[in-house]
Formats: sequence, C-alpha cells, structure tokens
Amino acid sequence: MQPFRLFMICLILANASFPRQSIAQINARNSADTVPMARYDPELMTMKAFNLVLPDVLTASNGKTIEKRKDWEKIGRPELLELFTTQVYGRVPETPYQKSIKVVKVDPNAMEGKATLKLVDITITANGKTLTIHLGLFVPNHPPKPVPAFLLICNRAKSNIDFTREQKSDFWPAEQMVARGFAAATFWNEEVDPDKHDNFKNGIHGLLDTQRNPESWGTLAAWAWGASRCMDYLVTDKMINPKRIALVGHSRGAKTALWAGANDERFAMIVSNEAGCGGTSLNRRKYGETIALINKGFPHWFCENFKSYNQKEELLPVDQHMLLALIAPRPLYVASAEKDYWGDPLGQYLALYFAQPVFKLFDPSSNLPKLLPMVNTPVISRNFAYHVRDGVHNLTLKDWNWFMDFADVVWK
Repeated sequence: MQPFRLFMICLILANASFPRQSIAQINARNSADTVPMARYDPELMTMKAFNLVLPDVLTASNGKTIEKRKDWEKIGRPELLELFTTQVYGRVPETPYQKSIKVVKVDPNAMEGKATLKLVDITITANGKTLTIHLGLFVPNHPPKPVPAFLLICNRAKSNIDFTREQKSDFWPAEQMVARGFAAATFWNEEVDPDKHDNFKNGIHGLLDTQRNPESWGTLAAWAWGASRCMDYLVTDKMINPKRIALVGHSRGAKTALWAGANDERFAMIVSNEAGCGGTSLNRRKYGETIALINKGFPHWFCENFKSYNQKEELLPVDQHMLLALIAPRPLYVASAEKDYWGDPLGQYLALYFAQPVFKLFDPSSNLPKLLPMVNTPVISRNFAYHVRDGVHNLTLKDWNWFMDFADVVWK
C-alpha cells in the first residue's frame, strides 16, 4: 500500500471520535446559480474532509519518494513550482525591461515623531511604455537595529492605505505595527495590473506581454511580480532587516502573497489571510468556491490552462497543500474566518495540515493538531501558524495582532 494512502487511512481512524468544533455551519455554493445553506455536524464534516485522495507532496514525477531536504530542493520543489506555473498561475514573460527606484519623500516626523515615512516610486519601462508602483512605508524611529517589516498587498480601496494617515483602517494598522517595532509597508495591487478582464492589454501585461499562450501569466502572477519589485527596494533600506520581511495578503491578495512567496524566497515569512480557492483551500474538496466558479467570476486571475480543470479537479496534478509546501522552511501563517463560508475554513486548515511533510524535512518537531482549532485560538507549531477568527471575510486588527505575535515568536 502506498505510504500516502496508508497515512490517509490512519488519519481517518484517528479522527473517528472527532470532538465538536467551533464552526457551526458552512454556506457552500455548489453551482453558479444557487447558494444553499448547509448545516453540518463538525464530526461528520471532518471525517469526510480527511477522506480525501490528494497528490502526495513528497512524490517526485519519477514516482520516487523524497526523503531528504536536498532532494526536495533539487527535485521536488522545482517540479511543483513548474506545475503551478504552467497549470495554475502562468509564466512571467522574459521581455527585457528597465527598472528605476526613487525615494520621492522622506518625513522623519510621521506619526507624531514615532516613525519615518518613505514614499518610493518604482518605475518599469518596456516597449516604449512606463508603469509606476507607489510603495509607501513607515519605519519606527530610533530602533537599536534594523527592524523587521510587513509588506501588505492592498487589494482594497487606496483609502485603506492612506499615507497621510488622515484616514485609518484596520486593514493596514500602520500605527500598531510601528508601536510593536515593525516597519509597515504597502502598495496598491491595481497600480501593477488592473483587477478586470481587459484581455491583458493594460498594466504590466501591457508592457511585458508580446504574445500569449495557455501558460501566460494571469493577474495574480502579475501582482506577485509587483510584490517582488517592492522587495527590490526593501532589501536595500538600511532601516529594515532584509532577512525579516513578511509578505501579507488578504483574499485575492493572499493568493498573490502565496504565489509571490513560492517564487521569491527573499520573503522571510508569508501570511495568507482567507485566501480561499486558488490560494489555501483544497480544490479537491469542491466546497464553497470551486475552480469553475472562480474562473467564471475572475477569468483574468489565472493562466488559461487552469480553466481546463473546471469541474475536473481530480485531473489537476497539484493541489493547494503543495503550494503551501513551496514556502518551506520559511514561516507560514494561514488565517480563516468563521463565517467566510465561501473560502472554506476547514479546507484551508487541511491544506496547511497536508503541507506538513515538507516542513518536517527541515524541522521534524513541527506538528499541527489533527483537530480544527477553536475560534479565536491561534495555533503555532514551529514555523506553522493558523487561526480561525470570529466574524466574516475581512482583514482586521485582531488578525494583525496574531500575525505580529507569530513574528515575535519565530523572529525572536
């Protein structure tokens, strides 16, 4: 019997008396036209969830089991990265471009003298066109040494990241980050590429795309590319510790953060808040938002090949636990919300759970519980963290405080 299937059977048996957990209902949209409410017994739902046949994260394309870190880094990781590139997110074109970085403003008296504000223009030029990403960051004043930083991919209105601080939002609580000794950095995703299906004519696609094919990058990959261009600046800022920069995203921004982290290992930590389908939820659960539904609603997010798996999840050679494994051995925080039914909190936790074998290659002591954690009870196991917050789909100060707590633990 294959080790993975034996592992699955053991998990099912181990959970035969699964205790009642905190998520009381799931609103699963099973088709594009209906939104049925499904109340469930968590014992039965978790039994069903664990009875999944997933592609083995430690089986190479030649069928051999990966047992050592060096084999993961040389064989397993590159193979998975290529599969996600060609089948899910798409490949970045090799079009040459020029990049210029300019600090356009420095205010050492921001936040009543507690922080230095820096506004940075990152300008990309290609094929006679230009595009500018406006990166902003607040850095605590007078730190004893370079500080760790959180870079947020902002996928909401720009008012959520107001650098004047006339408008403040818990979506980006810069003051609280600075107070705890972190730099708070952010950029607006739509300055990299618009969040609409425009046949890839605008944004960075309009600069770098010369021709497209089924493997060409979608908008999520474009935003991830933009996050890496912001990282190009952050690693040069003498006030920031370049080895302790976390990338944070919410919802579509969380999908982006995961893909950016998979490709760019300079990001020392990845925080995925309620990524859902195409991010942290297992596709094979077919629960909440599915591949078919996300491709219908957002046809520009992924590469064209991903559409071939609409209602054919079992044919997809990867699943999202494998994406999470690509972050190893760096710290990874996955967060859900109790009433984010569309995003399938249980499916998100299971993806993290089944990413563990790769993390264990680097640290055998990491071990997540088999039981879904209670609401508002973060679980930390070495470089893993997870919580399911009360409430709806959102990024809140409560979430941020737990993210910072995790950073304090792993970066102490």
